[in-house]
Amino acid sequence: MFNIGDKVVYPMHGAGTIESIEEREMLGNSEDYYIIKMPTGGMKLMVPTSKVSNIGIREVSEKSEADKVFGVLEKPKSPYVHDANWSKRYNMNVDKIKSGDILEVAEVVRELSHRHMERGLSIGEKKMLATAKNILISEMVLSEEVNEEALDLKIEAAIKESYDASVVSDTNSNDEMVITKINLN
Repeated sequence: MFNIGDKVVYPMHGAGTIESIEEREMLGNSEDYYIIKMPTGGMKLMVPTSKVSNIGIREVSEKSEADKVFGVLEKPKSPYVHDANWSKRYNMNVDKIKSGDILEVAEVVRELSHRHMERGLSIGEKKMLATAKNILISEMVLSEEVNEEALDLKIEAAIKESYDASVVSDTNSNDEMVITKINLN
């Protein structure tokens, strides 16, 4: 059970702070609800306290866990995820976002950002990237206690660095293949 002031993550929506716990009547039944205020967009969510474990609501990650996000963002692209067909990629990414795990959400942000820089994204994947990035930022804003704009710039820099490293890696592997072919002739 959470208390007023606790920082929590709601999978698929992001992180927020429990503003209050209120009793509400819905369809003739009285139930307690957490009122969660989201830091980005000013949205408020009303969540039945009895459904918290089913939904997957958890406490915001510790700062040390949030720091690992940048390790994920700075990794080069995953060829398997990057080259999977659209529907398989989409389903894999939805599952990662639904997990509520900040590191898996960071993977989605990295992979979709890389794909966007390389080939562009479909409308559905653009929306997914925006959703994943908002979820990531909302949790990190609360865990790291930094401002949203500065965090967004830091995330973008990490993604660009990992994309550039992927491009260099791809170029080097192509050069090695060409050199091998030349030596064989």
